[in-house]
Amino acid sequence: MTEIAVEKTALSPEHAELIRQTLPVVGANIGDITPNFYRRMFGAHPELLADTFNRGNQKIGAQQKALAASVATFAATLVDPEAPDPVDLLARIGHKHVSVGIVEEQYPIVHKHLFDAIEEILTPEVFSGEVRAAWDEVYLEMQRVLVDFERGTYREMGVADGDVFRDAEVVSRTDHGDRVVRFGVRLVEGETPGFRPGQYISVRQTMPDGARQLRQYSLTNAGGGVLEFAVRREDGAPAEGIPAGEVSTQLWRELQVGDVVEISLPAGDLVLDTAADTPVVLISAGIGVTPMLGMLDHLVAVDSDRRVLALHADRSEDADVLRSGRVGAVEALAHGESRTWYEPDLMDLSEVDLPEDADYYLCGSNPFLQAIRAQLTEAGIDKSRVHFELFSPNDWLVDG
Repeated sequence: MTEIAVEKTALSPEHAELIRQTLPVVGANIGDITPNFYRRMFGAHPELLADTFNRGNQKIGAQQKALAASVATFAATLVDPEAPDPVDLLARIGHKHVSVGIVEEQYPIVHKHLFDAIEEILTPEVFSGEVRAAWDEVYLEMQRVLVDFERGTYREMGVADGDVFRDAEVVSRTDHGDRVVRFGVRLVEGETPGFRPGQYISVRQTMPDGARQLRQYSLTNAGGGVLEFAVRREDGAPAEGIPAGEVSTQLWRELQVGDVVEISLPAGDLVLDTAADTPVVLISAGIGVTPMLGMLDHLVAVDSDRRVLALHADRSEDADVLRSGRVGAVEALAHGESRTWYEPDLMDLSEVDLPEDADYYLCGSNPFLQAIRAQLTEAGIDKSRVHFELFSPNDWLVDG
């Protein structure tokens, strides 16, 4: 499996000092830099908003903050020995890029428009000459790390760079309540790919205006020639400026057995270590349970004798529509235990006997992940044993 390799001495001493001096002002102005950047980039390349970036996240500003902040976070790791290791953050970015078919030629587009935006907001007096050259060095090192990882992953998949989308036929549809639906799909041509428990696919949908929007959905089964994924219809909150999910709504309303849908080959780094014999603790909230279902399905399929704790939080019992699959899988394991909390994003781990030697897998909202990671730290669980996935773009908020 391709690994992330970061060279922390990539910057010259002079450029490293300039990054230290300007990092605070760049970070303080992220909120102004990012809208400027996206206006520039989408003005020059409208196809990126239509076919690559999540338009829903753009409307609420989430993805805007994430991309620029990830560059600033990476810069900090190159100049501050106390900064968190960027490997996990970059691995999540790299896998997401692979799942949507990003290629090296797209990186200079982001580079130009992001740095032009930074220069405009900070003024040329602050961000030009050697200062901009120092930040160029940061970006190009981040680009090198990600491109190397993405190329290696494409090679492992046996495809050309970016060639990850395939037509798949829907072979099953199961509705769970009035908002969640689970689909089973099989490739129209060729063998349906295997995958590692916990990975996801991207689904590409053509919208009424012709845009081809992408969303990621975790695989909920262990394989067997069919890829299963669950979609929760996102109704949004118009009064708060949060739009309804255009892809999830279209899939929920329209996709039926016999239809053909475009999917990517599986990707993602929140994967169960299938070679280990340590205990497994799966911690999820809401629809974040989906990668855990894939892991549980695998553990059942191999008749695992590992100790497995499946801990889940949901808004209510009615909202926990995938409960039967989760609890049924746990009951099929020799050493499985499950626990559920029915309060929004609330889970009290002080009530649970947490094994120190376990591998912990987390998926849920940003606030949920931050709260759970804090509880695990307080319980003495080593951070190296804690792995997480989220499908919002705010990775930088939870890596600190």
